[in-house]
Amino acid sequence: MPNLQEIENSMPVAPLKIIALSSAKKMGERVNDYLVEFRKTIHNDKVKTDPAFQGYSENNYLLEVETPRFGSGESKASLQESVRGKDLFLLVDVCNHSITYNMHGHVNHMSPDDHYQDLKRVISACNGKAHRINVIMPFLYESRQHKRNGRESLDCAFALKELRDMGISNFITFDAHDPRVQNAIPLNGFDNFTTPYQFIKALLNSEEDLIVDKDHLVVISPDEGALDRAIYFATVLGVDTGMFYKRRDYSTIINGRNPIVAHEFLGDNVDSKDVIIIDDIISSGQSMLDTAIQLKKMNARRVFICCTFGLFTDGLASFDEAYEKGCFDKVVTTDLTYLPPELYSRPYFIEADMSKFLASLIDFMNHDASLTNALTATDKIHKIVESYNNRQEFEMN
Repeated sequence: MPNLQEIENSMPVAPLKIIALSSAKKMGERVNDYLVEFRKTIHNDKVKTDPAFQGYSENNYLLEVETPRFGSGESKASLQESVRGKDLFLLVDVCNHSITYNMHGHVNHMSPDDHYQDLKRVISACNGKAHRINVIMPFLYESRQHKRNGRESLDCAFALKELRDMGISNFITFDAHDPRVQNAIPLNGFDNFTTPYQFIKALLNSEEDLIVDKDHLVVISPDEGALDRAIYFATVLGVDTGMFYKRRDYSTIINGRNPIVAHEFLGDNVDSKDVIIIDDIISSGQSMLDTAIQLKKMNARRVFICCTFGLFTDGLASFDEAYEKGCFDKVVTTDLTYLPPELYSRPYFIEADMSKFLASLIDFMNHDASLTNALTATDKIHKIVESYNNRQEFEMN
């Protein structure tokens, strides 16, 4: 953990508690395990003697909550212990479609709207008694409806303002589709974290023969929206970057979007180079697969797809088929959102574990410590790449 000394020499804002909603139970348990480990090894004599540190080192920071459903589909939230004076961190995954409930005899899968309503119910159940409420929502609710075109709703900004009005102090998310949506709540904490360090760490642990330099590796953005991510990643790795431009048919709307007619490539030659495609979301995945197919046609050596959120809304069949045809080599996604269990059996899948990073964020925020190192992972990426390259040199010698 960066700046560990800063934590050891500071007091927590208030006793820490984590509420992991049903959508994020597994992630909450892993985060809790790391926090227990962190705080049992901290070097601060005051933790054992100072009353201000009462409840600091615990065996469990999870606070149980229930959100039962009535037969009509309505729900409520019920806390199983007091939250008075606590520094609460609410963890929710609005994209977890695996959770079901019965309504009028029918089985329904919970939608992002259902998870968002449950989040508000839990906040309401706190009844203003918590010292501070922080929301960790890795996939920002309605993040793709962040701006208005014509007669449209403005869902993401409205949701942020609604949570602010309910008393949220800090909002933590990852790879927001457009971080400028935080302008809807300019006086509240809004932290948007990216995952390039976890991507490169997972990829280097998986591949033994990558050469990270500008002659052998290139980072590609699948569209203009992901260009900032690609430029940062390429700059830190010291490699070239490129971009695909999506040419759309604006005279037609299919499934709420203008269909893509073609992908046009802007960048240097990728012949015989390894390619990393980086983006925030795999939805249906068709756009990403089209990009990978074109890169293979341009004689790219290997194609690695890195996305923060692997939603796979159309299932895995298209990815299985593309992998069998050699269109791409690996898919790296984080565990910040629900991943279908069958994905773990696929030979092309690599998971980037985010639980330790989330635990570090919670620990630092509970102390009101600086998150500078967490927001910018440049030094960490440099170190892991240098270590990997040195290992390669050692093995070759």
